[in-house]
Amino acid sequence: MAPIVQLAEGKISGGTRTDLNGEKFHSFLCIPYGKAPIGELRFKAPLPVEPWEGVKEVITEDKIAFQKNILLNTYIGQEDCLSLHVFTRKLPSEETKLKPVMVFIHGGGFVQGSHETTTYGPEHLMTEDIVLVTITYRLGLLGFLSLKDESLDVPGNAGLKDQVLALKWIQRNIKNFNGDSNNVTIFGESAGGASVEYLLLSPSTKGLFHKAIVQSGSTLNPWALTNFPLTEFAKFHGKASMTEKELLKSLRDAPVQEVYDQQLNFVKSKKLLADLGLISPVIEKPNPTAFLTEKPIDIIHSGKYNDVPVIIGYNNSEGLFADIMAKLKMIDEQLVANIPLVQMLPYDTNFTETQQVKRLVDKLSNFYHPEADPVGRINLITDAVFAAGIQISAKNQAKVSKNPVYFYRFTLNGGLNLMKKMINDQRPGACHADEMGYLFKTALATDLKDEDKTSIKQLVTLWTNFAKFCNPTPSENNLNIEWKPIQNGQFNFLDIGKQLKMDVNPDLDRMNIWDDIYQCISNK
Repeated sequence: MAPIVQLAEGKISGGTRTDLNGEKFHSFLCIPYGKAPIGELRFKAPLPVEPWEGVKEVITEDKIAFQKNILLNTYIGQEDCLSLHVFTRKLPSEETKLKPVMVFIHGGGFVQGSHETTTYGPEHLMTEDIVLVTITYRLGLLGFLSLKDESLDVPGNAGLKDQVLALKWIQRNIKNFNGDSNNVTIFGESAGGASVEYLLLSPSTKGLFHKAIVQSGSTLNPWALTNFPLTEFAKFHGKASMTEKELLKSLRDAPVQEVYDQQLNFVKSKKLLADLGLISPVIEKPNPTAFLTEKPIDIIHSGKYNDVPVIIGYNNSEGLFADIMAKLKMIDEQLVANIPLVQMLPYDTNFTETQQVKRLVDKLSNFYHPEADPVGRINLITDAVFAAGIQISAKNQAKVSKNPVYFYRFTLNGGLNLMKKMINDQRPGACHADEMGYLFKTALATDLKDEDKTSIKQLVTLWTNFAKFCNPTPSENNLNIEWKPIQNGQFNFLDIGKQLKMDVNPDLDRMNIWDDIYQCISNK
């Protein structure tokens, strides 16, 4: 019989799935948490979903954010997308104790991605006694359009505000799935990792979660914050004479596909590596629905953020993603082969003189030799796009936080490395998103080898231990290692490969070059 759950908004009925060990668990797909953001609500902060009558069946994945599937060159999803999946082993009863909750936020550069179970199947994580939630949020201009005219009530960050609304829904309803609303861990990868860090920094999320895992993304990465060039956008589309009010009306009245076409054509014209960073979160002027009103690095330095235990880290060959996406025709091969080095600098380095920019571009060129050395090119993309910002964020959090900051570098080169598996890339190292094939079941994973199952168990145990105990390697564990946090000025990290190894100062020689670059961010 289908499980029925009473929510604050109404009743739902779900289905069942089977985990990696053959055990059954309950599955509830695409539960609405927000009102459809259409019509006048397009681009605005989200509103809670309205109550419904009767029992809503939630067994299909019919609510993902509107986006373009670049691989298939087709549009998918819909505007009415504010939904989440919930997976639980048991529903509440007198015999059960509330379980730790893990909330996953997907990546995709803030312009694509979803919580679909073909990519983020719960079967691996659900071998542990947790409640798992995966959420969707608005993408592209629909989620991140930002206007200066305060009377229009479109200050930006609607997609991040969707995530906050989902966390509020979880606080209200998760006990009905046997989840503990006082033990919520948020985790995400890539733009989802940056989202998790934004949720750490935003005053609007106080009390909504208690631990955070930041994977391969940071608010300090060059693609994670923007000042969207609205004037340029309007000019590009022949609307330069329009006021913001007129432009907003034009974008609201247009079919959703037309809005996305305008976005894609404009971004393509800018020739950015992987189209990253043009449509992203913004710093808002103070307003009633503000999510972020200060620079992330300043908030981190101040220590005035949601101080909770954190795991943060990256994969050792993140930069392979650019080659893989180029081979899949998702980005321009020429851009990947001849990287515009100025695009490798942080989004807010406070450079006012071209001479300063040239000095740093030369520094990067002389160190990495990206045009002559293929490994140097991959390392440059790894460091500039991901690792440097992630390390600097972690080091600064560790200085001010009263809670542990655990750092990792994922180096596993196995049969489930997600991104490399897409094109059978045999180069060494772990690419961007490769760890996701171990945390989640994907459509690419068919026959699992014993060593893959061991690697799944290892990563799932670390992540769920952290959710359960605030410590990925509690005193009683089967991993035979103690993951030490960054402490007393020592940059400890866990190397996650086929074996687990503690070490210090990941990629130190390469990171030294970035310290002086990122120093400029806060020297205003």
